[in-house]
Amino acid sequence: MTDILAGLNDKQLEAVTLPPQSALIIAGAGSGKTRVLTTRIAWLIQTGQISPQSLLAVTFTNKAAKEMLARLSAMLPINTRGMWVGTFHGLCNRFLRTHHREAHLPALFQILDSADQLSAIKRVMKAINIDDEKYPPKQVQNYINNAKEEGLRAQQMEAYDKYSEILRDIYAEYDAQCQREGVTDFAELLLRCYETLSREAALREHYQARFRHILVDEFQDTNRLQYLWLKLLAGSGSAMFAVGDDDQSIYTFRGARVGNMMEFEKDFQVKNLIKLEQNYRSHSNILDAANAIITHNRNRLGKNLWTADSAGEPIRVFEAYNDQDEAHYIVEEVKMLHNEGQTLGDIALLYRSNAQSRVLEHALFTAGLPYRVYGGLRFFERAEIKHALAYLRLVANPDDDTALLRVINFPTRGIGARSLEQLQENARQRNSSLWQAALEKAGSAPQPGRGIEGFVALVRLLRDACIGLTLAEIIDQVTTLSGLRQHYQNEKEGADRIANLDELVNAAMIFSEEHDGDVESSDSDPQQPLLTAFLSFASLEAGEHQADPGRDALQLMTIHAAKGLEFNTVFISGLEEGLFPHEQSMSEANGLEEERRLMYVAVTRARRRLYFSHAQSRMLHGQVRYNIPSRFLDEIPDTLLKRINTRAESKAPAASYAMPRSQTTTHPWRIGQAVTHQKFGQGVVVSYEGNADDLRVQVNFGRAGMKWLAMEYAKLTAV
Repeated sequence: MTDILAGLNDKQLEAVTLPPQSALIIAGAGSGKTRVLTTRIAWLIQTGQISPQSLLAVTFTNKAAKEMLARLSAMLPINTRGMWVGTFHGLCNRFLRTHHREAHLPALFQILDSADQLSAIKRVMKAINIDDEKYPPKQVQNYINNAKEEGLRAQQMEAYDKYSEILRDIYAEYDAQCQREGVTDFAELLLRCYETLSREAALREHYQARFRHILVDEFQDTNRLQYLWLKLLAGSGSAMFAVGDDDQSIYTFRGARVGNMMEFEKDFQVKNLIKLEQNYRSHSNILDAANAIITHNRNRLGKNLWTADSAGEPIRVFEAYNDQDEAHYIVEEVKMLHNEGQTLGDIALLYRSNAQSRVLEHALFTAGLPYRVYGGLRFFERAEIKHALAYLRLVANPDDDTALLRVINFPTRGIGARSLEQLQENARQRNSSLWQAALEKAGSAPQPGRGIEGFVALVRLLRDACIGLTLAEIIDQVTTLSGLRQHYQNEKEGADRIANLDELVNAAMIFSEEHDGDVESSDSDPQQPLLTAFLSFASLEAGEHQADPGRDALQLMTIHAAKGLEFNTVFISGLEEGLFPHEQSMSEANGLEEERRLMYVAVTRARRRLYFSHAQSRMLHGQVRYNIPSRFLDEIPDTLLKRINTRAESKAPAASYAMPRSQTTTHPWRIGQAVTHQKFGQGVVVSYEGNADDLRVQVNFGRAGMKWLAMEYAKLTAV
């Protein structure tokens, strides 16, 4: 018999060999969670406590399920085909295929992907005469999916006003249409399975008797309906083996409820709570920093990571003058590491939001360092950026057919495929651009609106509105007047897309500063050649600069995308109040605690070397902001940190970045200077006014907000 228990540490062994009772395993980062879960299954089978077909194992990704089955096959001479191991949606799909009659579904029911679901919602809204401008279909889709993930049908949804009443009506009509057509969406799979098991007692009792052992991975990421489904399947004699880490719960925006772990402990009367705290990934300095940060969260089950490995190097902290300086520092460090023999693929550059990647990508491209954006697109490849650039290309040249085809019906303005075919045919017959054909059809449409006439009026409006504006103002106007910003405001995760549009404005401001004198002006509009030059720059930046598959390349990604990964060296950039922790978290219940869990995840991705960086000033939302360092840096003992001599002190702020509100006589304060106040704490000088006798200084104190201080009375000290 294979010794499947060999090599387990004491806590891992205790978890694997627990008696058949419900258990909660708190598995810290790098503690061997997957090994424990898989070995638990193998041990139960090997000792004859269950057969492979009488257990249920739930994972959050198909990749994790396949890995688990592969490991089981390597550990035991068993056939894993037919085992109930998979994702929530995959297992529910399997159940519904087997019991389609009880679930009131056709045997060959089809599953709508996100795009198909959106199309189905649009058909429903058209059928019941709902205005898709007042009720954007994407927003309706989010409403329906959120309701289903909470386990609620339309009749269970509360209507607080006429608007929510209509949303509820659309949901009901959509459900009816899906039932008529014999289709389901992804959220429906779990809800329909849950409802069928709730309604059909014999079926429920059959599966409760069959699955005597239920094992769940990444339990901290379960939502309300997933937890209810698990509770329903667990009969009185079932043992639930839940593995997770409440300190790594970072998906509240997707419906995850970190509180499910505490509820599980009570609901299942858990007597076996085991903490896997020995880490096999990181040096102790990295783990000590992670522990120090996460202890500031109050609502946690509690654990303390440790390692038998050495302390390792201190964590390097770099304060940059601005975001470009920060990017330059990271590039230079990456070069140094690579020259020392470290592969680029084992270096990760993490950031809180996608919009931060543009400055970093530009620095890497300029330095000739190959990189790959993991789990996402490079900045100029993102759909919202491509849409914005297409509108800008039409401002510069409305005869650009490729740009016109991209945005003529985005955001939607009622231009169907047939209308577009006719427009293209007219252009072919006239041997003209699509724009010229559209002009002929539109005549003199006075106002932007629906249809081709409305699109023509919109392009005319954009071109007129941009005359005399700076490049950054042009982009801001175009992204607003085109409806792009309004469109993304209605998306569930549209905040990231809007942040990317803001970053495009930032890119234009920097481009103008660097190239304004290099571009010949035009008598009709001085900004037109600069716009054309910027569009050329964007095209070059969007070229094939990302590393080819298989090539050694630096890894760029958001911290959310980094969960589950590990690297020898990790850079965490943008550690400033308002950016990380994100400013939105301050107004959300438990938002700061989730941001701190996100920081914990970021830190624990590093095996050997860890870098933190922050900037005194940063372009955000088209404006220069002076930020104070993230509170997370303050939560780490200084003994774990090595602060790099900043180049910021040797640089004077550029005139284009910040100007005092009024001319002032000589005084000791400068914009961007770090200061401290006995009441408000640490801050950054952002402006000043007055003269030597009545000087007032404006300071951003982060958590305490923006304050104007009279220097005659305030006790302000330079840091």
